[in-house]
Amino acid sequence: RFEQLRRFHSFEPGVMDHAAYGVKVLFEEGMIRNFIKEDRFDDIIKIAILKHSDYELSGIEDERMLLHAKLIRDADKLDNCRVKLEEAMETLLGVDEKGAGEGVIAPKVWASCMAKESVLSSDRVSKVDYWVSYIAQYYDINFPETYEIMREHDYVKKIADRVPYALPETQEKMDILVAEMEKYMDERISNGR
Repeated sequence: RFEQLRRFHSFEPGVMDHAAYGVKVLFEEGMIRNFIKEDRFDDIIKIAILKHSDYELSGIEDERMLLHAKLIRDADKLDNCRVKLEEAMETLLGVDEKGAGEGVIAPKVWASCMAKESVLSSDRVSKVDYWVSYIAQYYDINFPETYEIMREHDYVKKIADRVPYALPETQEKMDILVAEMEKYMDERISNGR
């Protein structure tokens, strides 16, 4: 992502496949040997990196490989919470906070939120849709412990509250999304114990 930001001044997924780029740098350029000398874990590391930002985690049959892919995916989403709170909105969306909160949430985006699933990139229409999708992605977490950390830091509410929503309808939907997401996280935490 750092290289994507340096080259394109954007975190948007359509700009650069940062997962494939990470695999290229680590394995084709050999940088992985700076971190781990032996190659017996290369396949696990490669798949975990390559799959961490896919819309959904699929196509991994090996249990050990799948476990590591889930771990990296959750760690990435936790780091994403920090990024959404600390990074300049102009870097994230190309507008300031006010611009990020303008408009209505697209029906397909809202339907994904209410179905408790991530938003397809192609369904996003406005900047507010992008912001909503950044929260909805947290429905796709693998471990209850990840949700515990998110709840402990109140990440979902803080991310949602970073943007002033211009329309009362949008603010109301964001309040609903936060409440639903918090309820979902609490259920996943309770069921994981």
